[in-house]
Amino acid sequence: MMLNLVTLIIIITVLLSYVAFSNRELLYKLLLWPYRMKREPAEYYRMLTSGFVHGDVPHLAVNMITFYFFGNALQRILTNTQFLLLYCIAIIVANIPSAIRNRDRYERMALGASGGVAAVVFAFIYLAPWEPIYLFFILKMPAILFAVAYVVYSYVMKEKDTRIGHEAHLWGALFGFFFMAVAVDPTHGGLFIEQIKAIPYFR
Repeated sequence: MMLNLVTLIIIITVLLSYVAFSNRELLYKLLLWPYRMKREPAEYYRMLTSGFVHGDVPHLAVNMITFYFFGNALQRILTNTQFLLLYCIAIIVANIPSAIRNRDRYERMALGASGGVAAVVFAFIYLAPWEPIYLFFILKMPAILFAVAYVVYSYVMKEKDTRIGHEAHLWGALFGFFFMAVAVDPTHGGLFIEQIKAIPYFR
């Protein structure tokens, strides 16, 4: 039985993350480290590889569970090439602000697939804005409402000095929406607008 692209990405990410949990040398070779990248241009590969390692099991689990559900739904519509471009470019785009801002800060590093996962979630929301989303598997809300709350929260929190990469979440999400409008939707936004107009809750 042939593995689909979502399952393959999950397997690679879980394996790399699991090995990196106990292999600090591998972890430090793959994570985003702007200070090192500025001084060693050959290490710009970190812009992508940082999306395939995680800090701990909860971090990995949340990202991969979310990716599994939204990724499989999205892959029914996108080609493998479109899906892979969406995910990989989103990881890179989500890392750009941190790579620029922290290039002179030795201690600032980042890792995780959150930027790519956010892009996949928002690509799904572009296609089905009124589809219900269950936050934490409990709280039901329209996908578009979740999107607005997610963007606002990420924007507000991105300036706070926390261990969570809210800025990467924000840029990953915005890129996912942009990718669908530019590279997938032949109407370049018309499909999303038509979907928004079809408000099922007030019929």
